[in-house]
Amino acid sequence: MKIKVCGMRDSENITELVGLTPDYIGFIFYDKSKRFVADFPQVEIPSSIKKVGVFVNETEEEIVRKISKYKLDVVQLHGNETSEFCEDLRLRHAEFISASHMSDEIPKQVRNDELEIIKVFAVDESFDFKQTQDYESTCDLFLFDTKGKDYGGNGLKYDWSILKEYKGQTPFLLSGGINKDDVEAVLSFLRRQESKQCIGIDLNSGFEDAPSVKNIERLKFFLKELNK
Repeated sequence: MKIKVCGMRDSENITELVGLTPDYIGFIFYDKSKRFVADFPQVEIPSSIKKVGVFVNETEEEIVRKISKYKLDVVQLHGNETSEFCEDLRLRHAEFISASHMSDEIPKQVRNDELEIIKVFAVDESFDFKQTQDYESTCDLFLFDTKGKDYGGNGLKYDWSILKEYKGQTPFLLSGGINKDDVEAVLSFLRRQESKQCIGIDLNSGFEDAPSVKNIERLKFFLKELNK
């Protein structure tokens, strides 16, 4: 079960989080978010933990620039990005990497040749899962979050049973206001048929003391209970 902790910003908090060895740490590059990262934290993150850049309706050029500047491993698209956009982004990134290999613009030890793309879908009871079909060939992971007034981080839950309508083959991350009291709900979901393609969970606002500041003890408790 992969663990993604999103909306990080504070260096000391990130260092503490690294000690819990999540699989992904997310950084939000959407300036209307209260978790917006204006200055990327100067902190050592081991290569075993993937750095995720979260974008909302951003240009391909700016995303590739951020990937290069901050050595991102994963791009999470939280807006109205089309499947074609995802494909073009992957190609543009590949072209940039190819050019940088030739010019040694990026030191070999920090190059990221493979780009992982996560597409987020805002889900409620009226969501049509056929919308995901176009993205099957262009994205590596889906993330099903609660539909709310903001692009993620709303702290709202949805009825995970509607994920039985998802018939795709692309693996997904479960999200939606998950907090330390949801261990049994998550474990129950993972025992059901609709979790067939679920490979992990996304954690954010449910573990915050303040925007971008995660309560490490609550996270530690949750992960310990989840892995019993």
